[in-house]
Amino acid sequence: MGKNKLKRFAENKTFDNVFQPTRQEVMGEFDLKGNWNAEFFKNENPIVLELGCGKGEYTVALAQKYPDKNFIGIDIKGARFWRGAKTAVENGMKNVAFLRTQIELIDYAFGENEVSEIWITFPDPQIKFRRTKHRLTHPEFLKKYHKVLTENGLVHLKTDSEFLHGYTHGIIQMQGHEVLISSHNVYHPDNKELPEEITSVQTFYEQKFLEENKNITYIRFSLKY
Repeated sequence: MGKNKLKRFAENKTFDNVFQPTRQEVMGEFDLKGNWNAEFFKNENPIVLELGCGKGEYTVALAQKYPDKNFIGIDIKGARFWRGAKTAVENGMKNVAFLRTQIELIDYAFGENEVSEIWITFPDPQIKFRRTKHRLTHPEFLKKYHKVLTENGLVHLKTDSEFLHGYTHGIIQMQGHEVLISSHNVYHPDNKELPEEITSVQTFYEQKFLEENKNITYIRFSLKY
């Protein structure tokens, strides 16, 4: 393991906005489940999650844009979200937190109706058939999101993968969920009515994909069960 990773892991432990429970702790009686606002944010503002947050670009940028909302970046790789956590600490941002855990444990980490929005930003599309259940818009994941989302809560998927974009559309249609906004290329000049945060925030991976002339796709949808 590189020295930089070790340094970042050590620094994460000093940040009051970083939570790193074990898998057993999350699946047990996780103290923050249902209590994120009361115990950490100390307010009743809506909670927004970024799943697979990487460096936390969306978590931090949206928190700066919407100080009346609380944002939590989730990733299993703490050395990545170290950057976002550090930026939030350095800027005194009280509406930002990071949780190091597996995304499949989301319904153990959050209570029913505790989350208002979920952002899924540039996840691995898991193209191989045997990896289907690992796609973050697989029906089993959508069930988990539904457990923690408020009524009419939103899910955002931003990806360079036309495959994942199409797969997600198919799942939404098959299960009777509702597509609110969809674009196959968010930077196309005709997309003048897209919300500003769709194009104003660019993750590390997004910038890389744009350099490769890949289209960036987006879907906003709500879950109906």
